[in-house]
Amino acid sequence: MAASVQEQAGASETGIDACDVVVVGAGFGGLYALHKLRENGLSVRGLEAAPDVGGTWYWNRYPGARCDVPSLFYSYSWSPELRREWRWTNRYAGQDEILRYAQFAADRLDLRRLIQFDTRVVSATFDERSERWIVETDHGGRLTARFVIMATGGLSVPNTPDIPGVADFKGEIFHTARWPQEPVNFEGKRVGVIGTGSSGIQAIPMIAQAAKQLIVFQRTPNFSVPARNRPLTDEDHRSFDEGLEAYLASLEQSDFGRVPPTAFAAEVPPRDVQWKHYEKLWQEGGSGGFLKAFPNILVHPGVNDVAADFVRQKIRETVKDPKTAAALSPEGYPFGVKRLCVDTDYFDTYNRANVELVNLREEPIEWIAAAGVDTAKRSFDLDALVFATGFDAVTGALLAVDIRGRDGATLKDAWSEGPQTYLGLTVAGFPNLFTITGPGSPSVIGNVITNCEYHVDWITECVTHMRRHGLATIEPDEEAQVAWGRHVAEVADRTLFPKANSWYLGVNIPGKPRVFMPYIGEGYRTTCKEIVADNYRGFTFGVSADRERAAAE
Repeated sequence: MAASVQEQAGASETGIDACDVVVVGAGFGGLYALHKLRENGLSVRGLEAAPDVGGTWYWNRYPGARCDVPSLFYSYSWSPELRREWRWTNRYAGQDEILRYAQFAADRLDLRRLIQFDTRVVSATFDERSERWIVETDHGGRLTARFVIMATGGLSVPNTPDIPGVADFKGEIFHTARWPQEPVNFEGKRVGVIGTGSSGIQAIPMIAQAAKQLIVFQRTPNFSVPARNRPLTDEDHRSFDEGLEAYLASLEQSDFGRVPPTAFAAEVPPRDVQWKHYEKLWQEGGSGGFLKAFPNILVHPGVNDVAADFVRQKIRETVKDPKTAAALSPEGYPFGVKRLCVDTDYFDTYNRANVELVNLREEPIEWIAAAGVDTAKRSFDLDALVFATGFDAVTGALLAVDIRGRDGATLKDAWSEGPQTYLGLTVAGFPNLFTITGPGSPSVIGNVITNCEYHVDWITECVTHMRRHGLATIEPDEEAQVAWGRHVAEVADRTLFPKANSWYLGVNIPGKPRVFMPYIGEGYRTTCKEIVADNYRGFTFGVSADRERAAAE
């Protein structure tokens, strides 16, 4: 039986709790890190701001919240026992089922007693004398650890636009990323939703079914494809089990990157061939097929234009009012280079008599008054207001903590012109600090759970290597970090991704540097393995004091 938090932590000479590793965050990455590191003999401590496990799936409980990765694949791949003991009910699991899965995993692996809940980390400072991190929480607690793992998630810090007058609004205000635990009743109410990204596209159809009136305030329309969600059958589970071995092998052989190596040399299929294939994918549902419909869909404008035209045609066929259909049709950026949304009856919802779309490009919001929202042309009386405005993605949660490395340098200053990492795992000048799915890694691209798993496995192997060889610290060379950042940017620039003002580039946050944050090329895992095999090329290790003394003697 594993030791409790207090038993594992022990105490330093100063009375501060001490352990080998502090893991910040209890989402899927944090939970696996706690389990994996404990299994490898390290004392671990988890800190989580929420009252329970689940990460973003604890907070994002808005109506219609659902994963856009098929449930059978949105699961831990490393544990046969967890796979056997859990059975998903729908093709795309809803928030409540995903949260139950996280709770099930935490209980099954006996992880809760390693975690201090309702505790937010406010600072982490590297003490160069002891070569340990000092972690402080909002409750005044202090811990020391050799390693800190930031498993804070790429989509966890809400973005709430600074709209004048919002404090004066007399109705209820909600944010999709911080939805109340108790049910919200919109029956008979006039509701306004600001934002039509993934969260808005999922929530709007559900809110429209209850509200007396729903006003949707849209700045930028998004591409969305139908989910075609349905209950899973015994045959679905059987088919998945039969293909499991090949699937697990593929995780090692491929990164499921958005841009395969063959993309730039691929032929351009005839328009009618593309159109026919998109129709098939539309009927099947889900975003994965569209994003991999053709190898060059995300790099070749001609191929991408056909996909964009296809979706816009579907919108025109679905939405009865031509003006509304036009406003809902994305223009000016390529298909799939902002997060491709997956919906259930989203475009159909605008045919309802109680739903109105307000195009903020024609009449921007000027003020939120006590009674509702004032645009440049009209006033809308509302009883409730929902912000579906997304997140400060990828870096938001990391920069929300005052992280200080060597010589007191802050992560905020180090990233003032954009995030810089080596492999999305480490940062120069911040020894023994690891970021799970950090900027410069595939992070929010593809299946986040398997991306988290790979980073946890890499970190565990690294820490084990350090213990075996008596190494005290690890950090990347500045030169290697700069080269990696340049490579991440060059890969992105060869694609259509930078042509959209997306949260991948941080443009949804005022003042945030415009830097493409995820790594979207294939070969990431291969590169990481080659670096390890080459004696951790690009990293600098510090030898422990005990080993230095032994060598001197």
